[in-house]
Amino acid sequence: MKRSIFFLAFLALVFSCNSDDSSQLQPESVNNFYALKVGNEWVYKNYKYNSNTELYEDTGVVDSISIIGTEVINGETYFKFKTKTTGNEEGITFCNPNGEYFEYLREFEGNLISDEGKVKFTNSDYTERILNSDPDLSLREILVEGETELNVEAGIFTCINSERYLISNGEVTPARDKFYYADGFGLIYDTSSWASEETPTIIRRLDSYVVQ
Repeated sequence: MKRSIFFLAFLALVFSCNSDDSSQLQPESVNNFYALKVGNEWVYKNYKYNSNTELYEDTGVVDSISIIGTEVINGETYFKFKTKTTGNEEGITFCNPNGEYFEYLREFEGNLISDEGKVKFTNSDYTERILNSDPDLSLREILVEGETELNVEAGIFTCINSERYLISNGEVTPARDKFYYADGFGLIYDTSSWASEETPTIIRRLDSYVVQ
């Protein structure tokens, strides 16, 4: 059944906003784990697995992400993220399509939350989260205990990570996508996989950043 090979990488969700209210005030944050500040920027490069060489090769796809402002939505102040993707003229699977899209995120009690109320990442809750409502094809995510040191193009970072996986008809599929965040820097590294494959198809690594 085709559904059994659905990929895990739902990280590129597009969040929309129905409010025109905006604010230029910077929300107060005691612990800015996610580097939520207007003007911060991140550049990620996408690498695709080559089964012949067993190496990851640069796809040429670049995601440039920046926080361009804040908006008040339903009484809460969200940071407005702009993602601009270039280099994906071929429509590479698991890479974002070329163009721009926006999402609205805020931090609450260690959770990075969208304007739709969805938790994109948590740095404090170790309970398993169910991300969809399909009992036959259940997408789940869990925060992993401990820290990992990652060496990427932008530098060396001490990270925590979550793992996302699929349960299809009661069976856990082989793939486990991982999302690594570093305190004060935000997202450092993530993966995108076919559910039936242990090796991720695409990995995305932080290439450069400007964090205030």
